[in-house]
Amino acid sequence: MFDIAEQSLSIRIARSVEAIQHSFMDNLFYVVGRTLEDASPVDHYTALAHTIRDRLLARFVSSTERYRHSDARTVAYLSAEFLLGPHLGNNILNLDVWGNTWDHTREALQNLGLDLDTILETELEPGLGNGGLGRLAACYMDSLATLEIPAIGYGIRYEYGIFDQEIRDGWQVEIADAWLRNGNPWELPNRQIRYPVKMGGYTEHYVDETNQPQVRWIPATCIYGLAYDTPILGYGVVNANLLRLWKSEALESFDLLAFSHGDYYGAVDDMVVAENICKVLYPNDEPEIGKELRLRQQYFFVTCSLQDMIQMTLRDQGKLTDFADKFVAQLNDTHPSIAIPELMRLLVDEHSMDWESAWNITRQTFAYTNHTLLPEALETWSLPLFQRILPRHLEIIYAINTRFMDEMRWHFPNDSECLTRLSLIDDEGEKRVRMANLACVGSFAINGVAALHSDLLKKTVLQDFYKVWPEKFSNKTNGVTPRRFIALANPSLATLIDSSIGPGWLRDMEQLRHLEVHVDDANFRSHWRQVKRSAKAKLSDYIRQTVGITVDPDSLFDIQAKRIHEYKRQHLNVLHIISLYHQLKQHPHTDITPRTFIFSGKAAPSYRMAKLIIKLINSVANVINHDPQVNERLKVVFVPNMNVKLGQRLYPAADLSEQISTAGMEASGTGNMKFSMNGALTIGTLDGANVEIREEVGEDNFFLFGLSVEAVQALRANGYRSRDFIERTPALREALDLLSSGLFSQGDNELFTPFLDNIWNHDPYLICADFASYAACQEEVGRQFKNSEHWSRLSILNVARIGKFSSDRAIREYCEDIWKTSPISMVQKITRA
Repeated sequence: MFDIAEQSLSIRIARSVEAIQHSFMDNLFYVVGRTLEDASPVDHYTALAHTIRDRLLARFVSSTERYRHSDARTVAYLSAEFLLGPHLGNNILNLDVWGNTWDHTREALQNLGLDLDTILETELEPGLGNGGLGRLAACYMDSLATLEIPAIGYGIRYEYGIFDQEIRDGWQVEIADAWLRNGNPWELPNRQIRYPVKMGGYTEHYVDETNQPQVRWIPATCIYGLAYDTPILGYGVVNANLLRLWKSEALESFDLLAFSHGDYYGAVDDMVVAENICKVLYPNDEPEIGKELRLRQQYFFVTCSLQDMIQMTLRDQGKLTDFADKFVAQLNDTHPSIAIPELMRLLVDEHSMDWESAWNITRQTFAYTNHTLLPEALETWSLPLFQRILPRHLEIIYAINTRFMDEMRWHFPNDSECLTRLSLIDDEGEKRVRMANLACVGSFAINGVAALHSDLLKKTVLQDFYKVWPEKFSNKTNGVTPRRFIALANPSLATLIDSSIGPGWLRDMEQLRHLEVHVDDANFRSHWRQVKRSAKAKLSDYIRQTVGITVDPDSLFDIQAKRIHEYKRQHLNVLHIISLYHQLKQHPHTDITPRTFIFSGKAAPSYRMAKLIIKLINSVANVINHDPQVNERLKVVFVPNMNVKLGQRLYPAADLSEQISTAGMEASGTGNMKFSMNGALTIGTLDGANVEIREEVGEDNFFLFGLSVEAVQALRANGYRSRDFIERTPALREALDLLSSGLFSQGDNELFTPFLDNIWNHDPYLICADFASYAACQEEVGRQFKNSEHWSRLSILNVARIGKFSSDRAIREYCEDIWKTSPISMVQKITRA
């Protein structure tokens, strides 16, 4: 008998040109409510998104059912950030709708007089992350699905993501990121999945009918967390995993009684208070109210996620004794570490489990990834704040700490200082809860994110925990997905690679090694340069359209694109540019390689020095770009609003990637990987993953400068004086004098005084110590770039040897060494049409 449902499904999942065209028109009319004649660009995007989503959901539903009935351990990736980037292009790529020449989606749209690239540009990017942390989480979700690992990403559905950045008079101005203003066709609101979230109040201790001590938490407020689900599709497989983000809502959104009595604001007060929790990513935490909101956010998404995991365990297994076999939870930095006392609370208080059993389950469930070497960046909370928001959790933390300290006294019987450092409570000054210590104690595994970083963790901020539990520690060097950052960002390069070594490299980046045999092929090198020149021309057009600056795509594109922070040392780059400018003004006939210096990145709204550095970059750009004596050889551009979409323009166009942080400060970095896998050469220090990139690509294919970690430590220990280095580095002194003269501030000698005072008297990130080495290295870069054949060889070898830095490799290592989980392959039920 003819099955109408089956026919309907086949139409929705078919991928022929005709089927996609038919689905697009259906969705435009029945979902968007428009005809082709009166549809806007946003309407076109929404219709195409639903067309692709229909095909994605068939895989998502099948994967969910398959995972539910398997015995595999599910990875719960807990992260305060998921910087996903635009969905549409990535989902088309992972659905394998795109072909090598004529992809069916493009042809279907062309038949309707529409352009795929124009529609892709219409999508608003969900800015649910600040930078590397959130982008890493997104890459890992992509790889988990591609490797067929059952996984759920848990986070927050922020109404406003990381701010949009505008530049006004050279200064950063933050604009609210209203990424939801056109809706989000990729998410599935799941109103059946909602969990209560308690906060504030007090606890009551009592004895139950069996004479056992119990605790009852009487909250001051209670809200709900509502699930919003986004399917994450794997590449080259049928699997799709789940990203579940939580939105806060009031128990009752409208108080009719208050409204009836004329209290119109009070009638919606509960709703406003509840929704504020998910209103914005990373509120300003300088004031106390900002800190409180951050803590509320972290607890909110953690408790919703754990309640969800418990509900699934009870549904599938009927008991919680095997919870740690059902789930392994990865803490992406310290933000979700409140999950440790929360799981204890849920197991002990809500599910009547004894303390020891609950603690054994908790310590078998969590693994902790550390992302920083900066002691001040290891999250802590003041006890009064913690007590006010999470009174029961503070009791649990104290109970954990009491048992932990008793155990540690056996390890360190005569070392009170070590015990003080290990304690979950910092008793010096204002008492604070140490969340990194809590994560170390409550997790069965601890890892860093680059070999150098992991080694330094053991020697510095986590050295005491390493002495206690060396077996917990391992390294898992970060990686990024080649699907988004080569195939999607740089399709011309992907096509060239496909034609040379076949398409298998997108699932196994070690296959890029086969490119090495082409490095001596003059014709291949020529095609390689054409790909790079095309990417630079596209970026040049974008720069002209967005910031009004004309740049030469044949110049060396020297790009530093990352969060603006002093330790990342954008100001080292700028001082070198000022030095070059001074050199050209003093000696106009100096032979230098024409360069375009490109910056992009956001500064935290409250980070004054970082915002002053952005102003400095733009001020220097304004002078140099308008100086006819030098602007044919030097250009400086700050491209505003760095995000994933902009990164996909920048990475393919770079000739030189600036990875110049102070040695020992960067945990890993992932921008270094994205630039390298698109053929950029790196100038960098021995910091973070730079060390491993240099090992992989070869010392001759990496421009190394600056002090090592050991040299940095020795210099600081001996009393670093930046003034000494300035006095013996004439080029640096001249650059600083030029800056203080007011040349770059329209005669305002005070504008950059805070910056200059910092460099002369403090220089915490050793700009002055590394300047001479950096300048000499940059001179060598210029010399080598002049030989285009030589540079092409270096570029090809960078791509050929970058395979280690795929997020697929990183996820395999997590699965094998930490998570102990296996792939669950889906049977192919979706046929091509």
